[in-house]
Amino acid sequence: MVKLNRIYTRTGDDGTTGLADGSRLRKDSMRIAAYGTTDEAMSAIGIARLHAGPEADSMLARIQNDLFDVGADLATPRMDWEGPDFAQSGAEAPWQPLRVAASQTARLEAEIDAMNADLPPLSSFILPGGTPLAAHLHLARTIVRRAERAAVAAAAEAEINPEALRYLNRLSDHLFVMARHVNSPAAGGPGDVLWVPAANR
Repeated sequence: MVKLNRIYTRTGDDGTTGLADGSRLRKDSMRIAAYGTTDEAMSAIGIARLHAGPEADSMLARIQNDLFDVGADLATPRMDWEGPDFAQSGAEAPWQPLRVAASQTARLEAEIDAMNADLPPLSSFILPGGTPLAAHLHLARTIVRRAERAAVAAAAEAEINPEALRYLNRLSDHLFVMARHVNSPAAGGPGDVLWVPAANR
Protein backbone atom coordinates (compact mmCIF):
# COMPACT_ATOMS: atom_id res chain seq x y z
CA MET A 1 0.00 0.00 0.00
CA VAL A 2 1.48 3.34 -1.08
CA LYS A 3 0.94 6.25 1.27
CA LEU A 4 2.56 9.62 0.59
CA ASN A 5 2.16 12.26 3.26
CA ARG A 6 4.99 14.55 2.19
CA ILE A 7 6.21 15.40 -1.30
CA TYR A 8 9.61 16.76 -0.36
CA THR A 9 11.89 15.01 2.11
CA ARG A 10 15.26 16.75 1.51
CA THR A 11 16.91 13.31 1.53
CA GLY A 12 17.91 13.71 -2.11
CA ASP A 13 19.67 17.02 -1.65
CA ASP A 14 23.01 15.21 -1.61
CA GLY A 15 22.47 13.88 -5.15
CA THR A 16 21.29 10.42 -4.13
CA THR A 17 17.89 8.77 -4.18
CA GLY A 18 16.35 5.84 -2.36
CA LEU A 19 15.55 2.49 -3.97
CA ALA A 20 12.66 0.25 -2.96
CA ASP A 21 14.86 -1.79 -0.64
CA GLY A 22 16.01 1.29 1.28
CA SER A 23 19.46 1.48 -0.30
CA ARG A 24 20.58 4.70 -1.98
CA LEU A 25 22.17 5.43 -5.36
CA ARG A 26 23.53 8.50 -7.08
CA LYS A 27 20.84 10.12 -9.21
CA ASP A 28 23.03 9.82 -12.30
CA SER A 29 23.32 6.01 -12.06
CA MET A 30 22.01 3.95 -14.97
CA ARG A 31 19.36 2.26 -12.82
CA ILE A 32 17.93 5.67 -11.91
CA ALA A 33 18.18 6.78 -15.55
CA ALA A 34 16.26 3.68 -16.61
CA TYR A 35 13.27 4.14 -14.36
CA GLY A 36 13.38 7.93 -14.69
CA THR A 37 13.14 7.63 -18.47
CA THR A 38 10.35 5.09 -18.05
CA ASP A 39 8.50 7.77 -16.07
CA GLU A 40 9.13 10.21 -18.93
CA ALA A 41 7.65 7.72 -21.41
CA MET A 42 4.60 7.30 -19.17
CA SER A 43 4.08 11.07 -19.22
CA ALA A 44 4.41 11.23 -23.02
CA ILE A 45 1.78 8.52 -23.31
CA GLY A 46 -0.47 10.58 -21.04
CA ILE A 47 -0.32 13.38 -23.61
CA ALA A 48 -0.99 10.91 -26.44
CA ARG A 49 -4.12 9.74 -24.63
CA LEU A 50 -5.62 13.23 -24.97
CA HIS A 51 -5.92 12.51 -28.71
CA ALA A 52 -6.95 8.84 -28.51
CA GLY A 53 -10.29 7.21 -29.21
CA PRO A 54 -11.74 4.64 -26.78
CA GLU A 55 -9.89 1.56 -28.12
CA ALA A 56 -6.47 3.22 -28.28
CA ASP A 57 -7.05 4.96 -24.95
CA SER A 58 -7.80 1.63 -23.23
CA MET A 59 -4.57 0.14 -24.56
CA LEU A 60 -2.55 3.19 -23.56
CA ALA A 61 -4.10 3.24 -20.08
CA ARG A 62 -2.99 -0.37 -19.54
CA ILE A 63 0.47 0.50 -20.85
CA GLN A 64 0.80 3.44 -18.47
CA ASN A 65 -0.03 1.17 -15.55
CA ASP A 66 2.45 -1.42 -16.83
CA LEU A 67 5.15 1.25 -17.10
CA PHE A 68 4.69 2.04 -13.41
CA ASP A 69 5.26 -1.68 -12.81
CA VAL A 70 8.42 -1.47 -14.94
CA GLY A 71 9.61 1.52 -12.95
CA ALA A 72 8.93 -0.26 -9.65
CA ASP A 73 10.78 -3.32 -10.94
CA LEU A 74 13.80 -1.28 -12.03
CA ALA A 75 13.79 0.58 -8.70
CA THR A 76 14.00 -2.69 -6.73
CA PRO A 77 17.35 -4.51 -6.66
CA ARG A 78 17.18 -8.28 -6.71
CA MET A 79 16.41 -9.52 -3.23
CA ASP A 80 18.28 -12.42 -1.65
CA TRP A 81 14.99 -14.27 -1.14
CA GLU A 82 14.09 -14.24 -4.85
CA GLY A 83 16.48 -17.09 -5.67
CA PRO A 84 15.81 -20.84 -5.66
CA ASP A 85 18.08 -21.43 -2.67
CA PHE A 86 15.90 -19.29 -0.44
CA ALA A 87 12.73 -20.92 -1.78
CA GLN A 88 14.11 -24.37 -0.95
CA SER A 89 15.00 -23.25 2.56
CA GLY A 90 11.32 -22.98 3.48
CA ALA A 91 11.84 -19.54 5.04
CA GLU A 92 9.21 -16.86 4.53
CA ALA A 93 10.15 -13.86 2.38
CA PRO A 94 9.83 -10.51 4.21
CA TRP A 95 8.01 -9.00 1.20
CA GLN A 96 7.48 -9.71 -2.48
CA PRO A 97 9.04 -7.28 -4.95
CA LEU A 98 6.84 -6.21 -7.86
CA ARG A 99 8.26 -7.74 -11.03
CA VAL A 100 7.10 -7.41 -14.62
CA ALA A 101 5.55 -10.69 -15.79
CA ALA A 102 5.73 -12.43 -19.17
CA SER A 103 1.94 -12.10 -19.51
CA GLN A 104 2.30 -8.31 -19.75
CA THR A 105 4.71 -8.61 -22.67
CA ALA A 106 2.51 -11.27 -24.28
CA ARG A 107 -0.45 -8.89 -24.18
CA LEU A 108 1.58 -6.29 -26.07
CA GLU A 109 2.46 -8.87 -28.70
CA ALA A 110 -1.19 -9.85 -29.15
CA GLU A 111 -2.18 -6.21 -29.57
CA ILE A 112 0.66 -5.63 -32.05
CA ASP A 113 -0.47 -8.59 -34.14
CA ALA A 114 -4.10 -7.40 -34.11
CA MET A 115 -3.22 -3.83 -35.15
CA ASN A 116 -0.68 -4.96 -37.75
CA ALA A 117 -2.98 -7.48 -39.44
CA ASP A 118 -4.55 -5.01 -41.89
CA LEU A 119 -1.57 -2.72 -42.43
CA PRO A 120 0.30 -2.88 -45.74
CA PRO A 121 4.01 -3.78 -45.73
CA LEU A 122 6.30 -0.78 -45.40
CA SER A 123 8.10 0.45 -48.52
CA SER A 124 10.28 2.94 -46.65
CA PHE A 125 11.05 4.15 -43.13
CA ILE A 126 8.40 6.18 -41.30
CA LEU A 127 8.65 9.88 -40.51
CA PRO A 128 6.93 10.79 -37.22
CA GLY A 129 3.75 12.69 -37.99
CA GLY A 130 0.33 12.29 -39.51
CA THR A 131 -2.41 12.62 -36.92
CA PRO A 132 -1.72 14.30 -33.56
CA LEU A 133 -2.09 10.92 -31.83
CA ALA A 134 0.42 9.27 -34.17
CA ALA A 135 2.94 12.08 -33.66
CA HIS A 136 2.70 11.77 -29.87
CA LEU A 137 2.98 7.97 -30.11
CA HIS A 138 6.20 8.32 -32.08
CA LEU A 139 7.59 10.66 -29.44
CA ALA A 140 6.65 8.18 -26.71
CA ARG A 141 8.22 5.37 -28.76
CA THR A 142 11.57 7.13 -28.92
CA ILE A 143 11.49 7.81 -25.15
CA VAL A 144 10.77 4.12 -24.54
CA ARG A 145 13.80 3.26 -26.69
CA ARG A 146 15.92 5.54 -24.52
CA ALA A 147 14.52 3.88 -21.38
CA GLU A 148 15.44 0.50 -22.84
CA ARG A 149 19.00 1.64 -23.59
CA ALA A 150 19.36 2.88 -20.02
CA ALA A 151 17.94 -0.39 -18.65
CA VAL A 152 20.39 -2.42 -20.75
CA ALA A 153 23.24 -0.27 -19.40
CA ALA A 154 21.91 -0.79 -15.86
CA ALA A 155 21.83 -4.56 -16.48
CA ALA A 156 25.56 -4.42 -17.18
CA GLU A 157 26.09 -3.07 -13.65
CA ALA A 158 23.53 -5.07 -11.65
CA GLU A 159 20.96 -7.84 -12.08
CA ILE A 160 17.83 -6.54 -13.79
CA ASN A 161 14.64 -8.53 -14.43
CA PRO A 162 14.96 -9.69 -18.08
CA GLU A 163 11.19 -9.43 -18.51
CA ALA A 164 11.34 -5.69 -17.81
CA LEU A 165 13.83 -5.35 -20.68
CA ARG A 166 11.64 -7.46 -22.96
CA TYR A 167 8.59 -5.35 -22.08
CA LEU A 168 10.36 -2.10 -23.01
CA ASN A 169 11.63 -3.61 -26.24
CA ARG A 170 8.17 -4.82 -27.22
CA LEU A 171 6.51 -1.58 -26.16
CA SER A 172 8.48 0.51 -28.64
CA ASP A 173 7.26 -1.87 -31.37
CA HIS A 174 3.71 -1.56 -30.06
CA LEU A 175 3.75 2.24 -30.16
CA PHE A 176 5.23 2.19 -33.67
CA VAL A 177 2.50 -0.13 -34.96
CA MET A 178 -0.20 1.84 -33.13
CA ALA A 179 1.02 5.04 -34.80
CA ARG A 180 0.74 3.34 -38.20
CA HIS A 181 -2.67 1.95 -37.25
CA VAL A 182 -4.15 5.33 -36.29
CA ASN A 183 -2.61 6.95 -39.38
CA SER A 184 -4.12 4.34 -41.71
CA PRO A 185 -6.88 5.49 -44.08
CA ALA A 186 -9.13 2.81 -42.57
CA ALA A 187 -8.89 4.68 -39.25
CA GLY A 188 -9.45 8.06 -40.93
CA GLY A 189 -5.77 8.95 -41.05
CA PRO A 190 -3.59 10.24 -43.91
CA GLY A 191 -1.60 7.03 -44.27
CA ASP A 192 2.06 6.45 -43.51
CA VAL A 193 4.36 9.46 -43.69
CA LEU A 194 7.32 7.94 -45.50
CA TRP A 195 10.97 8.95 -45.67
CA VAL A 196 12.09 9.76 -49.21
CA PRO A 197 15.86 9.32 -49.29
CA ALA A 198 17.77 12.36 -50.57
CA ALA A 199 14.51 14.12 -51.47
CA ASN A 200 15.83 17.61 -50.76
CA ARG A 201 19.29 17.51 -52.30
